[in-house]
Amino acid sequence: MLTKVIEEIKRSNCGTVHMNQSLKKYTTYKVGGLATIVSPYNEKELIRLVNILRKYRVKYKVLGNGSNVIFKDEPYDGILIHLDEFDTFYMEQNRVIVGAGYSLQRLALKVSRLGYSGLEFAAGIPGSIGGSVFMNAGAYNSDMGYIVDSVKVLTPDLKIKRLYNHELDFHYRTSYLKEHPDYICLEATLLLKPGNKEEIMDIIQDRKMRRMASQPLEYPSAGSVFRNPEGNFAGKLIEEVGYKGKKVGGAMVSEKHANFIINTGNATAKDICTLIKEIQVTVKKEKGIELKVEQEIVE
Repeated sequence: MLTKVIEEIKRSNCGTVHMNQSLKKYTTYKVGGLATIVSPYNEKELIRLVNILRKYRVKYKVLGNGSNVIFKDEPYDGILIHLDEFDTFYMEQNRVIVGAGYSLQRLALKVSRLGYSGLEFAAGIPGSIGGSVFMNAGAYNSDMGYIVDSVKVLTPDLKIKRLYNHELDFHYRTSYLKEHPDYICLEATLLLKPGNKEEIMDIIQDRKMRRMASQPLEYPSAGSVFRNPEGNFAGKLIEEVGYKGKKVGGAMVSEKHANFIINTGNATAKDICTLIKEIQVTVKKEKGIELKVEQEIVE
């Protein structure tokens, strides 16, 4: 079935088809099985692609920079849509219009160097614009919800529509798009504020040095594993139940920051998921607190 679908995708010019791709190359955890990945070049190709996938009832998922997902070790039994070609950038004073496939980190540094404030928090987040809007990425008491004016989306009935900030229902690590994954983010319009370039870059540099000292940036990971419970810190709870440095196969709870699970070199997705489950069970048993996973485990 999938072979037939891929042949039709190629015939219909829906973008570049990459077959038998190791998801280790597409995720920051560097784990996962094989997948077929299609990269459309524009909205028309994306619409044609989704139409075909729906016609054959093929499972599909939009993949950003792979910085917040865990794919299983087995092959992905569907099609992954990669919007890396949706990388337009346009700026008019403090208004930024940027494609869903553009790097959030790259954008944060670009606008900060131009003297615009609002994206300092994102200089260390390795996600795409689309993925960052989807999950309302944030740090340092700020997130995308503070700066997104609107997003252009492909709706479930394959229409192009604009959703504005008040419709996007941004909350801690979630949004309308995350609750309605049939919508696909195509482009975001952000509103920033003019600022002092030197001061902005000093903030970014200071935070970078603190991250390097406190986070295991030298290993593959996907950032914070769990959401911070209200009034508490996930890393503190994990450390208190004795899980700092705990290993399952090649996955390990970081000794620098207990809310990071790192790939020490040969971890599998199963290793990571087993460790996540163990932590949840232990923290619930010893602390009575249900830790919620911030990362997405893709079925």
